[in-house]
Amino acid sequence: MSTEPKTSGNQVGAESAGGFSAEERAAMKARAAELKADARRGRAEDKAAADEATMMAKIAEMKEPDRQMAERLHGIVTEAAPELLPKLYYGQPGWAKAGKVVVFFRSGQDDKERYSTLGFSAQANLDDDGGMWPTSYALRELNDHSAASIAKLVATAAA
Repeated sequence: MSTEPKTSGNQVGAESAGGFSAEERAAMKARAAELKADARRGRAEDKAAADEATMMAKIAEMKEPDRQMAERLHGIVTEAAPELLPKLYYGQPGWAKAGKVVVFFRSGQDDKERYSTLGFSAQANLDDDGGMWPTSYALRELNDHSAASIAKLVATAAA
């Protein structure tokens, strides 16, 4: 006769045929999901940092006064709508939400135009009840008044 106690197969914490209890398997699955999420988050952070570095390198190549305007715009956009992430948009600075560009800057000197452009894509939340709204602005200089107006537009566009 065996001296070991009898247990039912339904006992909580009992080992399965694989050697792990249901709780242990659930914990392992949860940990695997955490590691996978951390890896995805790390890749997303790495991509965002790389996108910003690429955009800042493009801005650094611009001639004045476009370089100064683009640098200031980057500060305005990231402060007004921190959820917008920098990325190049047709080779020019852009800021995206969920991978889609919402606002962008076009260098007038790069485009051989007399002014630079601040633009908003169809992703921007600028729809007006009047059925008409601007999607781009000419920029020859960026002063405190225009910076404040841009910050309001960007915050609205990103909402």
